[in-house]
Amino acid sequence: MPSLNPALGTRDDWTGFADRLLAAARRHASPSHALITLPGAEGGYGRAVDGLEGFARTFLLAGFRLAGERGKGLDELAERYAAGLAAGTDPSNPDRWVRLDEHSQAKVEAASIALILDMTRPWIWDLLDGRVQERIVDYLSPAVGDDTYPRINWVWFRLVVQTFLRSVGGPYSTADMAEDLATHDTFRRADGWLSDGSSRAFDHYTGWALHLYPVLWSRMAGAPELRAIDRDLLDRYLADALALVGADGSPLLQGRSLTYRFAAAAPFWAGILAEVPSHSPGQLRHAAAKVAGHFARSTAESGDLLTLGWHGPWPRLAQSYSGPGSPYWAAKGLLGVALPADHPVWTAPSEPLPVETGDVLRAVRAPGWLIAGTRADGIVRVVNHGTDHGEQGVPGGDSPLYARLGYSTATAPVLDESGWTDPIDQSAVLVDAAGRHSHRTGMRTLAVRIEGVVGVAGSVAEAHWLDPEPSGRDHGSGRSGALRRAGRITTFSLVRGAWEIRLVRVDDAPDAVRLRVGGWPVTGDVLTSRITPVLGGGETGSTEHGDASPLGNPVRVPWTEHPVPESWIALLVELSTHPAPARCHVEIHQARVRVVWPDAVLTHTRIDI
Repeated sequence: MPSLNPALGTRDDWTGFADRLLAAARRHASPSHALITLPGAEGGYGRAVDGLEGFARTFLLAGFRLAGERGKGLDELAERYAAGLAAGTDPSNPDRWVRLDEHSQAKVEAASIALILDMTRPWIWDLLDGRVQERIVDYLSPAVGDDTYPRINWVWFRLVVQTFLRSVGGPYSTADMAEDLATHDTFRRADGWLSDGSSRAFDHYTGWALHLYPVLWSRMAGAPELRAIDRDLLDRYLADALALVGADGSPLLQGRSLTYRFAAAAPFWAGILAEVPSHSPGQLRHAAAKVAGHFARSTAESGDLLTLGWHGPWPRLAQSYSGPGSPYWAAKGLLGVALPADHPVWTAPSEPLPVETGDVLRAVRAPGWLIAGTRADGIVRVVNHGTDHGEQGVPGGDSPLYARLGYSTATAPVLDESGWTDPIDQSAVLVDAAGRHSHRTGMRTLAVRIEGVVGVAGSVAEAHWLDPEPSGRDHGSGRSGALRRAGRITTFSLVRGAWEIRLVRVDDAPDAVRLRVGGWPVTGDVLTSRITPVLGGGETGSTEHGDASPLGNPVRVPWTEHPVPESWIALLVELSTHPAPARCHVEIHQARVRVVWPDAVLTHTRIDI
């Protein structure tokens, strides 16, 4: 894992990074400039979609650059994308774009095109030939009245397109627009969080889509001002988002579309644009710089091309919808270049991330997370008792991207095939006679709170074994297949710093032959991952996985194994840079847990089931 410092201290650093990305992508444009087909294997939706994605997503970045310079000195950039717009919307051109009524992915890309046509109106749209303008309107118009847009972050794609169409005299539906905004409002959850749809889909889409689009939409011609509720929700969410960034700038490795990398910086720029009251522009700019800077060196090493991967190419990080142009949604994280040189954000004093100033311990109710950041190593850890990309009480296959007990800025979940079929890392699973590991999707959150110096979170799962159906790459959810009940697993996490006391109890599991509890998955020789029995005994071991992580290989996962316990067991789970074993003492008396932590601190915690 590279050790990176922010390389984006000044506005010139930001614009230089953006220009290098645009220059590298340009080398893969078609002669008409309508298609930009980046190197790599054909995406899941075919080469035509790949080329459209490459155009639309780099158009986002080109548009930010044009807006930030007010068009000055970037005539060639504007002309190149104007030529692409003319060719892509020409039905007779061999480079013409896939239409919205031909492939659903075009609906996503159309929103980027519409957004930037509005943002760069004086330098592109207003200078286009009238016939080209008519063709663009015709290309975008199938969005009107189309009720097939999924009721997730996609509602913003239809809303943005119709807002632009209305501004240029094209067709639009006020009913569609009202419906999309109302659907977005159903995504609201506690403490400013938004779920990407009705399920417990908490991930980076909360920030780089659901909080970002209301801010960008409010700046479009003819759109209403940003609603106070949207500003307030963003302001509250940013308190958690800032705490989720590691000291090295790494975002949390959790959720789908991680190949978008520094798109995770987008909500910080959204906060600056929205002028949120609780976070200074200098703090938000610093956070964005840390995130984007985390990837700057590895991007340069890839020839300034963004590949399907994390620090470098790693195809397993892709979902079924991913193609070689997909990673350029990372452009959202460079939104700041749309702010001109005289914007006060560029001279605002930088302020550090929460984990750079001290240890962090936060309870986040909506996703059911405890955030624990440690200043000594700069790692941010999340203990998860509420997110599974599913719904409470509805069992399903676990996605390693969502349903694990823990995620961090320094580790990635095991992402080989076993990670989808037989959970081991950051899991508490029942094992059957055939060696199958149980899944927890559908679990119920019992607690997420801070009690004194301890974070407390718990959940109960009606665990189930999965016989998976044959499957290729997915949308981030767990595998489908036949489910068989395994038993009830209740898990509590008591968290202080790098330590977690994990309490596990099993009930009604007649077909289980043992319980296995896994710790943090690690690569390399810098981080130490340990899981140690402290109450109820248990054997220890570890498993290695090859080609299972974008952070390197092999991946090592420590675990403990137990006969199916008849009462609570307790384990000390660690992720740190300290190789020396830690020791602690745990006693449980009914619902009271007495812990003597490795640093000799004594705590008493109540667990309520």
